[in-house]
Formats: sequence, structure tokens, C-alpha cells
Amino acid sequence: MNILIVDDLLNNRKLLRDHLKPYGNCDMVSNGMEAIEMFEAELVDGTPYDLILLDIMMPELNGQDVLKEIRRIERNHNIPEDNKTIIIMVTAVDSNQNILKAFYQGGCNDYIVKPFMKEDLIKKLQLFKLI
Repeated sequence: MNILIVDDLLNNRKLLRDHLKPYGNCDMVSNGMEAIEMFEAELVDGTPYDLILLDIMMPELNGQDVLKEIRRIERNHNIPEDNKTIIIMVTAVDSNQNILKAFYQGGCNDYIVKPFMKEDLIKKLQLFKLI
């Protein structure tokens, strides 16, 4: 599995990487612009990400905007709905407004609230048949 972890905090990126590295290759970036660049580069190279864990609250370009841009790139590349990258939003704020915006306006697949248990993350991967 090809995984992209996007979070502005290094400790959060490392924790997610440690949980996920048994399941695939984990790239990590600290901001939204890097995430978009990495996503598009991997897509063009023919090795698109299977999973993106995307922090909602980041400086400069927040996760909601990154999500919208990734979905736009997928549309521009004519990626069929069933081949789109699974995007799980990661948030420290259990806010219905953020979650609804991510689902209905951005097109995320799911979300997880920090702090979370490793088992919760693994269940999400199983739900989407990534493992």
C-alpha cells in the first residue's frame, strides 16, 4: 500500500507512520502544498496513493482545501470513483461542522479524531479493504 501522511506536527506524523509502516510505504509531509505536490507526482508516475491521512488544521493550506484540490486533480485525470484515493481526515477537534464539510463538500472517505487508538485506525483500513 502506498500511503501519504500529512500533518504539521512531526510527532503526529511519526506516530501514524509507526502504526502504518507494517502495511506499506509511508511518505510524510508537513503541509498542504507538499501534500498536493506529492499526490500529483505519484499519480503521474503511475504509483498513486492508496491512502492519505490528512490533518484538518494546518497553517497556510488547511486539510479541507487540500482535500478539495486532490479531488479536483483526480477529476482532471479522469480517475473513476472506485479508484480514487481513500482519504481519512485526522482532526483534534471533534466538530460536526468540520466533519460535515469534509464529507459533503470535500469528498473524504472517513475521519478519525485525535487522540486515537491504533486499533481504531486499523479498523478504518479494514473497512476500506486496504488490509
